[in-house]
Amino acid sequence: MIERQLGTELDTLLGEYPIVTVIGPRQAGKTTLVKHRLPDFAYANLESPDVRAFAAEDPRAFLAECGEPVILDEIQRVPTLLSYLQERVDAEPGIGRFVITGSHQLELRAAVAQSLAGRTAILTLYPLSIAELAAAGKEWAHFDEYLLNGFLPRVHDESQRPVMAYANYLQTYVERDVRQLIRLKDVALFEKFLTLLAGRVGQLVNYCSLGNDVGIDDKTVKEWLSVLEASFVIFRLQPYFKNFGKRALKSAKVYFLFRNCSIQNLQVARTDLFSDRDTWSTRAFDCALLDTITKRSLSSMGWSAE
Repeated sequence: MIERQLGTELDTLLGEYPIVTVIGPRQAGKTTLVKHRLPDFAYANLESPDVRAFAAEDPRAFLAECGEPVILDEIQRVPTLLSYLQERVDAEPGIGRFVITGSHQLELRAAVAQSLAGRTAILTLYPLSIAELAAAGKEWAHFDEYLLNGFLPRVHDESQRPVMAYANYLQTYVERDVRQLIRLKDVALFEKFLTLLAGRVGQLVNYCSLGNDVGIDDKTVKEWLSVLEASFVIFRLQPYFKNFGKRALKSAKVYFLFRNCSIQNLQVARTDLFSDRDTWSTRAFDCALLDTITKRSLSSMGWSAE
């Protein structure tokens, strides 16, 4: 596997907190990271139906059977477990007892803030950085090769074809995560929304214009953008003004966390990707640059405590 820079911070936080929460996009390498760094921890995957049913029906018995220390993967599948974790760490103080992971940013943060305030640190694991790829001996001479190969760990660890890998990622994301977060009646309409949004990477978001092009109202546009942000598909870059009121009121720019997803959505051919230097190359570079800055900034800060 490719070594992740966040691993050192994970080890440090386990020496300071009873619980460490690792969040991030699907397939970013959360499970691989924690299992690799913590081989002596027990492991429970709450995506497994029988494990999830046991945890939901009898949380105390489930935690007793897991033992400590333990990794609880995809904790958002059984959020009620967080209250029982709070109960255990309050009853028996100690550090480095639980590592929990999750993929839904907003709902997981809300649940953690409610149940584990002051008891956990939060780490956000993004896809691979250019530095992490370089450390693993994976470098390309041209910028477009980074865009086309992308930064999902599995693509590089298993030598997958990037185009197929990201197409499958998008398909499973729409079919699974979106349906969990919103009542999506028309998948084709949401896919159209993704495609049009990909064409607006690096631009100010105009909710009315985007909604008119898709065929939905601006309220739905805002809701769907929140869903994409909650599941780590996009991030919104807020404008900077000395006036704090303007920062809150002015429109943000939208960037895809996975640049390959925006390329895949637009179905841009390799030969056409950089043919228009005034649009695609500039926006793609901006997206990659911001992503790298975000990862580096979060790695340097390391964490946030709840």
